[in-house]
Amino acid sequence: MAVESRFVVIRNGVEAKTFMDKKSADEYDKMLDMADNLSQMFSQSPVELSDSVNEELSIYLAQHREEVLVALLAKKPTKAVSKSSEKVAAAPIDEVIDAKADKKNTVKAKKSKTKVSTSE
Repeated sequence: MAVESRFVVIRNGVEAKTFMDKKSADEYDKMLDMADNLSQMFSQSPVELSDSVNEELSIYLAQHREEVLVALLAKKPTKAVSKSSEKVAAAPIDEVIDAKADKKNTVKAKKSKTKVSTSE
């Protein structure tokens, strides 16, 4: 007999979603809490939103909280991808392989460390 642990997020007495690990269930529950808070804030604003739009917007903003924090200047954006990795990502795979092969076949010139002595 197999035993499975499942974590169920229940909101207002209704099963919202089931997860296989506690961390994912906790993250989803936290996102729903944020959405509830946003929905409450929107309902108190002078902007009139239908219930469905209020709910959709609240959930969307809660799901994209990192981007919202960056947009509100509450958080710095993550560092952009470096130029070299952009080139690799944009280049076709054949070019990347050729570039790596060329790099391996290239011999670096070494500086000579011989001392020249002059004797007169």
